[in-house]
Amino acid sequence: MGLPLKKSDQKYTYKEYCSWPEDERWELIDGVAYNMSPAPTSRHQLISGRLFSALFNFLAKKSCGVFSAPFDVMLPVFPLDNEDKINTVVQPDLSVICDTSKIIDSGCLGAPDLIVEILSPSTSKKDLSEKFYLYERVGVKEYWIVDPGNKYIRVFHLISEGDNSGKYDDGTLIPPADWREKNTKAESDVLKGFFVDIKELFESV
Repeated sequence: MGLPLKKSDQKYTYKEYCSWPEDERWELIDGVAYNMSPAPTSRHQLISGRLFSALFNFLAKKSCGVFSAPFDVMLPVFPLDNEDKINTVVQPDLSVICDTSKIIDSGCLGAPDLIVEILSPSTSKKDLSEKFYLYERVGVKEYWIVDPGNKYIRVFHLISEGDNSGKYDDGTLIPPADWREKNTKAESDVLKGFFVDIKELFESV
């Protein structure tokens, strides 16, 4: 039958999360435990690998680093006086971190600068709702949603000024429906000069 979508209605902490079996993958969002099974498909892994390779090569001589799942990103409320109070731990498909002080042995403590989530039938609802608002709330500057089924990337940027400061914009959808005839580059504002070509990313997947 597999594991339930949620562990229970109980709220958990990072300390409890660390005690769970290593062959089970969970995420905590405000203390609620979400199951991450089944394992990613081969298509998911292929796309993730291509994106990781592109980011790794681009960042090779820069101060930022890219990390792929499983990699714990802990998003506590700051200032943090006790690690046992951490109740949000996620494992984004890809995380780009430019503040090296956030990188610790067990993962990342604080918001990455850029996060990529690759949609799948079992995770799309969470990636588009719970995680979207979580990443917005904690200040992830740029959020990429990659949809392998519909072959698009949507890039959300955190607004820094005005009435909507601290909120994500409406997102840039790359490509439009007739993508074979249009611009196919998804570009980053956080990582100036970095882009992904949709045709190359989704080739043969």
